[in-house]
Amino acid sequence: MKEKTIDYVLRATWMAVSKMYNEEAGKAGSTMATGFALLSIDPEDGTPSTSLGPKMGMEATSLSRILKTMEEKGLIERKRNPHDGRSVLIYLTDFGKEMRDYSKRVVLRFDESVKENVSDKDLKTFIQVANTITGLISEKKIYTEEISVKQ
Repeated sequence: MKEKTIDYVLRATWMAVSKMYNEEAGKAGSTMATGFALLSIDPEDGTPSTSLGPKMGMEATSLSRILKTMEEKGLIERKRNPHDGRSVLIYLTDFGKEMRDYSKRVVLRFDESVKENVSDKDLKTFIQVANTITGLISEKKIYTEEISVKQ
């Protein structure tokens, strides 16, 4: 294939963004996954552990590993939900709030840089295309017929 596929462009771009975020997070002794988790936790009211996985698009096993590491590093605390004793709320510690602010600044700086280098029109088109792709996937409109494997 001489022309790059949409899939290739998406993967290559996300890999570059992911690498950049991991490099920035590494400067603070963290990872992109931890930064994403910090940004997904309500800094004031905490967040139910059961809603974090879907919010972040992660499987429970991967999320538990990240939360365990975050707890060991003193970024979060787990507390019983006072309204439902069966569930657990995840709260940010003071250090977790500091690291959340750092993660937020990293993400906002990326946004600023892209906005400085991409026109509003192109950015709006990019977001529309990304939303269309996400919709096609979530509504299962891409693989409506079986693709046969030639042998």
